[in-house]
Amino acid sequence: MNEAIYNYDDLLNMLDSLLREPTEFWDDFYSDRTKPIPFFANKPDENLDSYFQKGLLNSGKALEFGCGPGRNAIYLVQNGFSVDAVDLSKESLAWASERSKELNLDINFIKSNIFNLEIEENSYELVYDSGCFHHIAPHRRMQYIELVMAALKPGGHFAITCFEEGGKYGGSDISDWEVYRRRNLQGGLGFTEEKLRQIFKDFEEIEIRKMNDVEDENNLFGTSAFWACLFRK
Repeated sequence: MNEAIYNYDDLLNMLDSLLREPTEFWDDFYSDRTKPIPFFANKPDENLDSYFQKGLLNSGKALEFGCGPGRNAIYLVQNGFSVDAVDLSKESLAWASERSKELNLDINFIKSNIFNLEIEENSYELVYDSGCFHHIAPHRRMQYIELVMAALKPGGHFAITCFEEGGKYGGSDISDWEVYRRRNLQGGLGFTEEKLRQIFKDFEEIEIRKMNDVEDENNLFGTSAFWACLFRK
């Protein structure tokens, strides 16, 4: 492997190599479908459902980062969106594809790192991210924001759920610099309302709140250990 750094991409790739969980990690994570993981159930996020109930989202084209077993992509298609759903894990995408076929839904599942995507600019009404962002290292945040901005049409929406600091399911409270001292994201970074507002300051803020806790028997997923944010380009 060539370990020389000649340009910005070389620098990003070097930092990735210190921090990123390998694809095999996520394949293993999704390989046992019986694990008691709350978001393994085929239920959409409660905040996503709320955006439709409030009339904030209607229909169009959506891009989902880190789609996992497809629960939110399925919900979006059932509510009038065409969806490009991206994930690193072949195991999660196989599961998502099985679910969509059982429901006779057409979803474009893409196996890729989001930073390797080739997208048509200004082509999506919605970019949705449920649990991907908190696994993005600090040095990739600017590129992440650029990707979302490029994908969205003017007036398009960007929605995200992510760990709060010290939450039930994760959310490391270490500083961005400490990530590199430790060479570890500590299972996923946690955020405060203030930090989220600062990171996404180039968007129009519509809502930043904790997800609502939802009982297991409900047909939605929700936990107050996650932030739920909605922005507009």
